[in-house]
Order: sequence, then structure tokens, then C-alpha cells
Amino acid sequence: MKKKIIGALLSVVMIVGLVAGCSSSSSDSSSGSSAGSDALSKDNIKVGFVYIGDDSDQGYTSNFMDGTKEMKKALGLSDDQVIEKTNVGEDSSCETALRELAEGGCNIIFATSFGFEDYVMEVAGDYPDVQFCHATGYQSAASELANVHNYFSSIYEARYLTGIIAGMKTETNKIGYVAAMPYSEVISGYTAFYLGAKSVNPDVQMEVQYTNTWNDANLEAQLAQALVDDGCDVIGQHCDSAAAATTAEKAGVWQIGYNTNMIDKAPKASITSCRCDWGIYAEYAVQSLLDGKEIDKDWSQGLAENAVLVTDYNEDLMPEGAADAVEKAKQSIIDGDLHVFDTSTFTVDGKEMTTYKNDFGTEFIKDGYFHEQEIGYGGSSPAFPSDWIIDGITVKK
Repeated sequence: MKKKIIGALLSVVMIVGLVAGCSSSSSDSSSGSSAGSDALSKDNIKVGFVYIGDDSDQGYTSNFMDGTKEMKKALGLSDDQVIEKTNVGEDSSCETALRELAEGGCNIIFATSFGFEDYVMEVAGDYPDVQFCHATGYQSAASELANVHNYFSSIYEARYLTGIIAGMKTETNKIGYVAAMPYSEVISGYTAFYLGAKSVNPDVQMEVQYTNTWNDANLEAQLAQALVDDGCDVIGQHCDSAAAATTAEKAGVWQIGYNTNMIDKAPKASITSCRCDWGIYAEYAVQSLLDGKEIDKDWSQGLAENAVLVTDYNEDLMPEGAADAVEKAKQSIIDGDLHVFDTSTFTVDGKEMTTYKNDFGTEFIKDGYFHEQEIGYGGSSPAFPSDWIIDGITVKK
């Protein structure tokens, strides 16, 4: 997830973050200006994607592209109805890619990285008949553009579950986390991971190291090794590649991944991963357009809707009783009995957090827990405070 800093108190993601991708060519013979002129059907709709990477990253973009395949299969679309642009930078090349997709006849375009949002907002105004769906952003709700939509998933719920496994697996009571950017989405994620671990192991501590980039396999490997050298024996991550997994295997420790199941990359280290199923949203948005229904301005779903999940377990590495503990916590989250950011379960600088208002005066702590992705700009963007480093977590600058 690729993001920019949104503000001191209202930290809204990024992500992933997430940019629409392309494995096929950037041009198409049909005219984009007529995208909304004919009645749409599964036979003539065209869907565009812009991605920041490609499926070789074995992580972030690969996971998004898997979601695209799910949507295409579910709706019965042909290959020439889906145009994917890969390896698009968070710069003017994004604007170029978006315009090419619109001019190429796409009726709906998905941009999958946080850093693409400004370009989405600019281009969408010039193509009112084309729907633009941006992952991990926040500007849709306040925009006058009816054809712009934001979406994200409640991945923090799945991170909490994988944290339970980390807390039960560690032998040193010190786990590590390779983090990308110091943004709300990332902080929300590693906080949830730690709280999951702490729920089953009150003595566990966690060290976080930032790469300050979304996808740099060499740097991710270096920081994973630094965490191991500092005594961490389970490594979590919010970064794009599988480098943390392979590094953990070489170092003889364990790893929990993100975006894709990394067991095949590191069978002696990788236990499981948490993952967003982006096919859930892609199918919803395209089907809504086909049905003539409005697409939500802000969309966020989690465990209850199968929009986030824990991937298959490496049974050779799973700690005893962990699968049952994860299933119990999962059901409690779905039932509303367990809230990941229950304010009674953590402190910041020794103090329990009882109130948090953003720049607009919106209170995020109600009913005893922080309402991550439930308030804000309609709920699609993480709002976890960027200055909350909860006790038990150490961040190495």
C-alpha cells in the first residue's frame, strides 16, 4: 500500500496500499469517450487496473492481480475486457496510465496504490462517465465527483489473528516487524499484530523497523536480519515482497507474511500470512455498474465478509492450540464480542487512551474501543493515530 502522510491527528492510509496494474498493453482500439454511451453488459464492459508493481513481487501487487482474476472468473469476462497496467509509478506516469485506460474504452478503472489518489481525482473529472475506484485513499467522501470511490479492507482484524500465532510461537518473547511507511495503516496493522500476540502472551515485546519504502526486497531482508540480531524469533511484516520470509528461514527463525501465502518461499520459516481478498470488492464494484446501482463512496469489509483472511497454515510449524485460539478469536470479532483496539488492553506512555478526536472533532473512542475504519471519511481509510506507539512496542528509527 503506497501512501502519503495525511495529517498529524487524522492519519489516513495508504497502503498499500495499492495501484491498478497492467499485464497487457496500454492501448486499446475502442474510444474511451464513448465508455458510458451504450447499455453495459457482461459482454461489452471493459475494466482497467493500474498497479504499482507486477506479480513478480510475490506480495502486494501479486495479491491484487489475484483479486482481478477472481473478479474476471466470477463475472465471466474475457481477457480482452480486462486491461491491466503494471509497474506504474506514483508520479505523472499514473495520470498517463489512467487516461490511456479511459480513452481505451474502460467503463471502470481501479487504482491500487495510495500515491495514485491525486491523479485519480484529477483524471476522473475529465471522464464523468467512467467510474474510478481507488484503494486505500480518503478523498472520495469530501469530493464533488460522483464517479470516484475509495475502498480498503479491515486487514487489522486478520493481523490480530496472526499475532496470536506469533505470541504462542515465540521462545524469546520478542517478536519483530518489518514495516514500510510510518503511516496510519501501517501503525494500525502492527499494533493489531502485537495486541493479538499480547492477548495470549502478556510478556511478549515487539520491535519495529521501517524501510520507508513500499517495495525494496534488499532492504526488507536487511531489516529482517537486524530484527533477528536483536533477539526477535518471529518476524511479521507490512512490506511488499517475500524477502522477510526467506531471510527468516536463513536465520533459523519463524515468519508471518502479508498479501500472499509465503510457505512455498520459506517452508522452514513461514507459518501463515494475513491477506486481503481484493476480488470481493472488484466483483462488487463491477457488478454494481452492470446493475445500474451506485457504488459506495467508501467501502470497507473484514472477516465477517471474507474480505480479509488468514491463509493456510504450515502445519509443521504451528504451535499447539494456536489454530483453535485463532478460530475462537475470529468468531468473537465477527460476533462483535472482541474489538481489536479495546482500550482496556493497551496503554500509551503508561496511560489508557480514553478519548481521541481528529482534526474535525470526530471522537473515535466509544463503547470502550477505538473505532478503526468505522468513522472517518465513511470508513474506508484507517484513522489510527500516527503518534500512538503503544507500550510493549519499540520502534527503531
